[in-house]
Amino acid sequence: MRVTALAGGTGAAKLLRGLASARPRHELTIIGNTGDDTEIWGLHVSPDLDTVMYALAGRLDAMRGWGVADDTFRCLEAMGDLGAETWFNLGDRDLATHLYRTRALGDGTPLSAVTAELCRRLGVAARILPMSDDPVRTRVRTPDGWLSFQEYFVREKAQVRVLDVEYAGAAASRPAPGVLEAIREADLVVVCPSNPVTSVGPVLAVPGMAQALAAVRSRVVAVSPIVGGAAVSGPAGELMRARGLPVSPVGVAAAYAPWLGTLVIDRSDAARVPELERLGVRPVLADILMTDRDREIALAQLMLAA
Repeated sequence: MRVTALAGGTGAAKLLRGLASARPRHELTIIGNTGDDTEIWGLHVSPDLDTVMYALAGRLDAMRGWGVADDTFRCLEAMGDLGAETWFNLGDRDLATHLYRTRALGDGTPLSAVTAELCRRLGVAARILPMSDDPVRTRVRTPDGWLSFQEYFVREKAQVRVLDVEYAGAAASRPAPGVLEAIREADLVVVCPSNPVTSVGPVLAVPGMAQALAAVRSRVVAVSPIVGGAAVSGPAGELMRARGLPVSPVGVAAAYAPWLGTLVIDRSDAARVPELERLGVRPVLADILMTDRDREIALAQLMLAA
């Protein structure tokens, strides 16, 4: 079974680990969000791609949900001593990834090829594709002006009011090589429980992505990142409200409805089933909180059966 997953970072990593355990890893393709990409100290950082890559390589810091396990932060401390901004935490071993990526991009290698080589060197058998080799950047408008996503999420800790969200550069971008084929040829397309606005939204903003998903709608299954009227993690609720979406599985379905076939929701949201059916989305009830590896695998197996 060929499985293609649309993924953000932290919210996606657990389900992707489950899928990688439930199926042969070479059958799994992940289309990663690059709207969160940023430049720190002159280095190109791809937080969502790296979180997925580290998770599948067995190197992810499980407590933080990002970065490399057991990393140190001596370079960060030294940069602070030199007066550099240190609100974005880069670990010492994590830095090697960004140094490698930045050098390769500077030599003219596209992001998709750089990502493939990083995965090969870290022993990741699944295929990880950036949504685009072209720069697409998520920006958040606040009462004080526009912020990059990392400025909003990390520096401001998502504590500022959101007025709007945009995906700068999306209109001029193209899907990375292999992305549309991975959707068209998949037996199952999984949308991970990632933020609909700032993790999945940038992927959908790349021209051709939504149309490719609509063409295989019956094979598209998403997991709701909203349980009981609140986001499982992160600022998805605030961002959904800014987009006029209800903070519920119904809001997730509304964001995805033109191409979504099935939505897996938590059993506690069973009352939402009639609303989802009216949107033309098939609801599946499950225990979707992945609190340990067994639950990750169980949810992945349910996705494969759905």
